[in-house]
Amino acid sequence: MASRRDSIKLSPDEIGEYLAHERTLIIVSNGPRGYPHAMPMWFFVDDEGRINATTFTKSQKVLNLRRDPRATLLVESGIEYAELKGVAIEARAEVIEDTELVADTLARISIKHGSGTEADVAQMRKAVSATATKRVLLRFTPEHYVSWDHARLGGRY
Repeated sequence: MASRRDSIKLSPDEIGEYLAHERTLIIVSNGPRGYPHAMPMWFFVDDEGRINATTFTKSQKVLNLRRDPRATLLVESGIEYAELKGVAIEARAEVIEDTELVADTLARISIKHGSGTEADVAQMRKAVSATATKRVLLRFTPEHYVSWDHARLGGRY
């Protein structure tokens, strides 16, 4: 008999599908006083399974990730207990200062959130190029996943 934990776990394909459609990622980095520093960000997953977001170069999360690249990422959804679904990811972060990659990431996040199509990437990159100069790319390489889908419990908790 499978454990309850195993019965709610998402497969790798299900994790990929879930991350492709959810909007907000909580990035938890290690703050300067030793407390977790949690911040919401929009994101997209690239073809290599890395999670990409952008933020302002001088943000606290960038300072934290430069000091310690370990992060926990959380994507979750649901209101009622029976609807709770999510993925927690232990990952290593890279802080990348490349305006072209930042602009591309901003465009791809905009497309993910319904502001255009793949055909619009070049035009969107041009539109965001001014803000891209003040930002960095946060690229997370996942090392471990924990996932859950309480709907699989069928109302039995």
